[in-house]
Amino acid sequence: MAAKAGDNPDSLMTLATVFCLRNLRKTMCYQESRNKLCLRSDIFLPSEICDKLVNTYMELVHTDSNFEPEESFFQLFSDPRSTRLTRVQLREDFVRDRDLEAIKKQDLIELHLTYCNSLSSRSLKTLTCFRETLVSLCLFGCSHIFYKKGGAPLACNEDTEDEEEESPASRQALETDFNFQGFNRLRLLNLGGLPDEVDVETLLKPLKSLTSLDLSNVQLLGTAFLTQWKDRLASLVLYNVDLSEELVSTVVEIINLRHLDISRESRRTAKFKMTRKILTAIVQRLVNLVSLDISGHIMLDNGTVPHFEEAMGRPSIEPCKSSIFPFQELKRPLQFLGLYDTTLCNVTHIPAYKNEEQVLNAIEAYTEFRPELAHRAINQLFDIARIQHCSQLLRALQLVIAALKCHKYDKSIQVTGSAALFYLTNTEYRSDQSVRLRREVIQVVLNGMEQYQEVTVQRNCCLTLCNFSIPEELEFQYSRVNQLLLKILEPARQDESIQRIAVHLCNALVCQVDNHHKEAVGKMGFVKTMLNLIQKKLQDRTCDQVMEFSWSALWNITDETPDNCQMFLNCRGMSLFLDCLQEFPDKQELHRNMLGLLGNVAEVKALRPQLLTPQFITVFRSFEPILRLLPQSISPVSQHWATWALYNLVSVYPSKYCPLLIKEGGVSLLEKVLELESSKPETKDMASKVMEQCETFKEDPMDTNHGQEVNYGQRG
Repeated sequence: MAAKAGDNPDSLMTLATVFCLRNLRKTMCYQESRNKLCLRSDIFLPSEICDKLVNTYMELVHTDSNFEPEESFFQLFSDPRSTRLTRVQLREDFVRDRDLEAIKKQDLIELHLTYCNSLSSRSLKTLTCFRETLVSLCLFGCSHIFYKKGGAPLACNEDTEDEEEESPASRQALETDFNFQGFNRLRLLNLGGLPDEVDVETLLKPLKSLTSLDLSNVQLLGTAFLTQWKDRLASLVLYNVDLSEELVSTVVEIINLRHLDISRESRRTAKFKMTRKILTAIVQRLVNLVSLDISGHIMLDNGTVPHFEEAMGRPSIEPCKSSIFPFQELKRPLQFLGLYDTTLCNVTHIPAYKNEEQVLNAIEAYTEFRPELAHRAINQLFDIARIQHCSQLLRALQLVIAALKCHKYDKSIQVTGSAALFYLTNTEYRSDQSVRLRREVIQVVLNGMEQYQEVTVQRNCCLTLCNFSIPEELEFQYSRVNQLLLKILEPARQDESIQRIAVHLCNALVCQVDNHHKEAVGKMGFVKTMLNLIQKKLQDRTCDQVMEFSWSALWNITDETPDNCQMFLNCRGMSLFLDCLQEFPDKQELHRNMLGLLGNVAEVKALRPQLLTPQFITVFRSFEPILRLLPQSISPVSQHWATWALYNLVSVYPSKYCPLLIKEGGVSLLEKVLELESSKPETKDMASKVMEQCETFKEDPMDTNHGQEVNYGQRG
């Protein structure tokens, strides 16, 4: 059997890491006084395990709502004699100065801090502890790290009060004493989002051996300092940096560049004009380029071949056939060429791997640091999956999942990503996807529903869940998905399309599952939520799919589940039953669901008397609503409930209802039930009992036996 996309199971290392993190006190740790977590004395962990523990911990904190962070987690890695860290990736405001200080004795080789806005200049001091070993450092979006907290000096005591730690770093006191002196092994540096007040040239001057530098969104007062790495730098990112003739002239001197990014977020913010001459200089001087991004720039003059020439032949990636004149001088096609939001993006012959390959490369390149561009690339993937065919399904899904995890609060990413997932998991692609991959999709979809209460995101997520076999594929997250759907349905005036999809999912989730699941969902408020939806539809005098699905869901969740049947009665379910019967007398499918539910309630012996309340009985000033169900051979459940209801009424209140049933022709209809081959035996038996009761009444009108036990029998 051919392997499916994402078929490789999680490694034992991954499974063990997650288990330990969810059960720290039962595996690696013990708890001291004041809830401080400590590593057991017999634990010694190598860097491969420690790195995995820390990085997986951060992922769980950001993607799993059920995972509880540990206040003293990073203290577990404070002693390099028992734990070794080498490669650590931390992100967002969750990370604090004291967390970094806790691991300052470790010989870190790689430290990535992304959007860690709770860090202050205290963490700059901690960075110096890693200066002799650090090879790769990312401070992208950590703008507060260059400011003192409340004007505190750079050198902070280790016993700094926790109260100070909790407040965000102040941006009033710039730290001026820090530079990269002594970071002699540092090769890769990302300072994206460096504050304008920081002198980047002075900061970087001590670094002699950089091979990769990212200065995204950094204001450059001068450019000559870049030439100090002209023989070593292989990657230079100047995204959203204001270009100038001087800067371009400096860049083309860095002759060993393989990756150059001078893109902008949008042409709307561009001041510099990209010309044919500039592109030609880049191509001619930087002969080792494999990746170039000039997205978001205004092209000043026409650097493309005439349209009639471009239209000749099939699209080609060969440089000599390029529709863009300067790129005809390339020695080989580029692995990536970013042309988003330029006048060049729609030409025919582009000397780079294009279409799906380039779109996927763009998502991969932009996701972590440029969500505004990543969402455009995901939007293009959406079109490929929707209109064409995605040939690299596994990579596409993994990239979209990674983007959604990385930017859980970014509206554009969540909207486009959830829409792309809908098309990437539909029937066309389903047979190529493994159970594990589809579970990853479900997890990230539920994350989106949980963290982003936006109509389009919610709709896309609900639609994506509809691509899965329900309840089977959602059972591993059964409780969570039900809670999220019920939360969506809480507002009575919810968006109609979301409401319809969510109720459909709720109905499917309680169909063909064991009673344990039904009881658990019932306790979440499932019954009350469905009845609230029905109440709202009654007020609007509307019988639509939401109304029918709600009754169907109630029918399913009450099946052989007495507690849920009791909830239905406690929440005025019978009142709504009668109101719906009266408001929508001709809706046969609705009646089927309603009567199926009532059959479930009737199967609970202790609840049967509640079905014969005065209100229930008085609604039948006539038997017509019940008698019309007797010929329903196509709906044996309705037919059986009708005979059961008649038997209850004529046996408990014979003097009132036997004459009414005879008068309205009920006996002849019951005779036809006995004649129908489609009628179930238990239904025929109940019909016979009704006829016998009426015959007995005619013989002795004074017989009012109230003591008979009402027996519903088996549900049809």
